[in-house]
Amino acid sequence: MHDQTDRHTTLLDQRYGNQEKPQNLVWNPVVEIQLAHKSVRTFLPEALPEGALETMVAAAQSASTGSALHQWSVITVTDGALKQRISDTIARTVPTDRIPWIEEAPTLLLWVADLSRSAAITRERGAEPVVHDYLDAFLMATVDTSLAAQNAALAAESMGLGIVFLGVVRNAAQEIAEFVGLPPHTFFTFGMAVGHPDQSRQSVPRPRPPQSVMLHENRYDSEGFKAKLDSYEDAYRAFREGQNMRPRSWQDAVHESATSMAYMSGRADLRDMVTARGLTLR
Repeated sequence: MHDQTDRHTTLLDQRYGNQEKPQNLVWNPVVEIQLAHKSVRTFLPEALPEGALETMVAAAQSASTGSALHQWSVITVTDGALKQRISDTIARTVPTDRIPWIEEAPTLLLWVADLSRSAAITRERGAEPVVHDYLDAFLMATVDTSLAAQNAALAAESMGLGIVFLGVVRNAAQEIAEFVGLPPHTFFTFGMAVGHPDQSRQSVPRPRPPQSVMLHENRYDSEGFKAKLDSYEDAYRAFREGQNMRPRSWQDAVHESATSMAYMSGRADLRDMVTARGLTLR
């Protein structure tokens, strides 16, 4: 019991730093895995264990799905040359010459919001998928894909694997779509690198704001989060220092993400790419 309490204390310290922490969590093995989550960007070269990918996909298929339409797919990239080509293409959109965690990970998963099956079934019945022209169809497929991918990530971590989500796939979404033969009525939501973490270069969990910033009861509180910013900035600063990252506050990062077009790294034209793939977003 003492060891378990120490483990829970460590998990909360890593997740929240020196801030207020929730005191009444219901602990179980799944919650422990969730609180231990961290983005892994250093991988060993060995392949995924036998059955790991199938387990991840089974977990993904067990996620909730809007109206049971199953509007997502995942492309697994294990071919070294293709993975390198994807990495090089994305690297040209950001201020770096390579993205090591894509290159190192034995498996790259490309998560696809996929309306193509629904469109094909509809057309085979002599009709046009007119509902796919509307924003809600885009949103439903995106939500389906995100829920599936998060289930897969949790399954991977339960097997001792590490993952990192890759929003940068959208930086070069059209080019990568051509590499892998993505059909119309589909679009990349994100990628995911997965593999065995290199423990000699391991990272630590990134701290989150206290629950009082995110959790609202009965009515949204637009001002309450401000009182908690100083404590979160302390935790954020300590994390960056511990990881030898350049000094920057969390609010600086928020400001940059909202004001710098360079932050978008090619995603400013994402709407044009999506509509070109047959989704008009009406």
